Amino acid sequence: MSLPLTGKRALVTGSSHGVGLAAAHLFAAQGAEVVLHGNANMADADKAVQDIGPAALGAVQADLSRPGGGRELYDAALHLASGRLDIIVNNAGIHPASPLDASDAEWEAVWALTLQVNLMAMADICRAAIPEMAASGGGSIINIASRAGYRGEDRNHMAYAASKGAVLALTKTIARQWGANGIYAYALAPGWIDTRMGPQHEADRARAKAEIPIGDLAQPEEIAAMCAFLASGACRSATGSCIDINGASYVR
Repeated sequence: MSLPLTGKRALVTGSSHGVGLAAAHLFAAQGAEVVLHGNANMADADKAVQDIGPAALGAVQADLSRPGGGRELYDAALHLASGRLDIIVNNAGIHPASPLDASDAEWEAVWALTLQVNLMAMADICRAAIPEMAASGGGSIINIASRAGYRGEDRNHMAYAASKGAVLALTKTIARQWGANGIYAYALAPGWIDTRMGPQHEADRARAKAEIPIGDLAQPEEIAAMCAFLASGACRSATGSCIDINGASYVR
């Protein structure tokens, strides 16, 4: 019996650490070939390629904070994958503060940066992937959003919440408009994940856990497991949905 992702080729953005790294490892373990992505931390991405072994097709360095970076990442990944990518996991993201009392220049810079990395780069990757997937019979696009896209975020992270709300709309639109082409799009809405983007100091971790009914942060492997399940095609009728993975800290 073949593994659930046998024969598939995937691009996982932000895969030098955290959720992306966990997804790259799991995809490879389930039979896929994987292209990884890093930027300033390319040493970690290159190490991950070595750790994964032959199933890793390579790692692409791309700065998603730069306009056009998403398209360049996709094109380089498509080349490494010999012209076919069946799965895209748009995981790369940032969480900078955008407080009201920042200067106008700081406020505008943080909003522009957040929207570029969390939304525009993702949209550019989707834009590049959709025609290729449609021509090759379809594929899966999995976009990592956040519970903040539904419930909002704290007062210092309005830009982050806005970017993730837009990711949800982007994902639903892709699912509705290209489902007939065999392209399935899903969003995941985690809460706090036990990664370097999550709370690091013990007091902050305790506060985060206190708002989560199960009493713990999500592990990167949990998010990766859902990505792998959706990418397998085992439940393609879930296309267009957003799956909450937040320990019931936000329920709809």
